[in-house]
Amino acid sequence: MNRKTLIGGLIALAILFLLLFACVWIGKKIWQSVTDKTETTETQTPPGQRTPAPPITNIEEAQKTYLALGNPSNATNNTSNADNYLMVNNAYALSYNNGKGTANWVAWRISENDFGGAERQNNFRPDPNLPKTFTRITPTDYTGSGFDKGHLCPSADRSSSPEANSQTFYMTNIIPQTPDLNRNVWNDFETYSRDLVKKGKVDLYVVAGCYGEKGKLKKKITVPTNCWKVAVAVPQGADFSVINENTHVIAVDMPNAPNLGKTDWRNFRTTVRAIEQRTNLNLLSNLPANLQETLENRVDNK
Repeated sequence: MNRKTLIGGLIALAILFLLLFACVWIGKKIWQSVTDKTETTETQTPPGQRTPAPPITNIEEAQKTYLALGNPSNATNNTSNADNYLMVNNAYALSYNNGKGTANWVAWRISENDFGGAERQNNFRPDPNLPKTFTRITPTDYTGSGFDKGHLCPSADRSSSPEANSQTFYMTNIIPQTPDLNRNVWNDFETYSRDLVKKGKVDLYVVAGCYGEKGKLKKKITVPTNCWKVAVAVPQGADFSVINENTHVIAVDMPNAPNLGKTDWRNFRTTVRAIEQRTNLNLLSNLPANLQETLENRVDNK
């Protein structure tokens, strides 16, 4: 092989290496561009679409979120206010009535992110946050009473984690309910509310409670005559500031009675104002007065 041929071969080899390098470099750039575009498409929220509110992880955030529509009874965390004592955890906020052994009301918010794979913990127990001077309510206080340990904030509304679900089994969140109410019409409305969040792409501000008296369990737990609930729907991820005269509000007032059977929960729809009059609560107090007047006097018909 002469010198001229050798030089020509080396030049050709160098050109080949340069071409291969250029092809690899261009290929990497194209792949990176496609990958970046895919990741952006997957992570960006489409215009006009909101993302679900994340589960609550601290007490300050919980109080701000769950009491966004107002503190219905102006409850405080002063132990001298034992029959209207404010308690807040990551799952809900409530006003506890030591004299009745139940909550006056419980408030929470339901977002799609509150649902997950956590199993029902079923660990009914005294609330560890209840002041030591208050009467302790235990699961055995319900034993043999004929009443269910009925949730105000439902277990299934808090399945994002075992911890969140477990908090719904504090006895401060439990009231005596007839099996007919707890397992049928009350449960049906709970299920409807969750379906509304999942399928309707909304978040719900919810407050529930009970009133009246038809006896006591172990002389310390008042058995209510009625159980009520109010749910206010807002677009997914929105806060209460978007509430207007067209906002979907559902109020129900159900008798804590036997023989309810398969009665449709819609038969117990009422107005927020009617519940306020029966309970002496102010349920949507953080809304402007004119908006309260509109929303609180309307019966849901959807």
